[in-house]
Amino acid sequence: MVGAKLRRKGYFWRVKYARFVSARPLLAASALWLAVLGGCTMPEEVKPPEQLLPREKLVSLLVQLHLLEARVEASRLSPDSARALFQSQKKELLWKNDLTEADSVLQRSYRYYAINHKDMDEIYKEVIDSLERRQTQLNGGKPGQPGHPW
Repeated sequence: MVGAKLRRKGYFWRVKYARFVSARPLLAASALWLAVLGGCTMPEEVKPPEQLLPREKLVSLLVQLHLLEARVEASRLSPDSARALFQSQKKELLWKNDLTEADSVLQRSYRYYAINHKDMDEIYKEVIDSLERRQTQLNGGKPGQPGHPW
């Protein structure tokens, strides 16, 4: 009984919407156009957080985090053990760089740079270049050959 009422109620709203669109096509098109334009607004300028990591330090941290992730993946541990190892090693890495997960300076800096897409593209270009240089050094100066992930 309740299911039948809900189906009828849904049907009622679909019929009512169809009648609205067919009776007032200009109004329906205007509403759709306003909804589209509302989603295309320019975002406001985002202020940098009070404690913003410099780009060089963020690049260094991202390189270290990606290397740590590669080491953990290469360890072939179970997913739970790998996650626990990554979290403990990440905590140690942040501590060595005078950061903690609690203050989330890294997260706020990453979010700020991510909002400015051009900055994040440049940061990750530097990260990729640094990782490629490390891989080339591991391969004895021969680019393109797979080596150890660390």
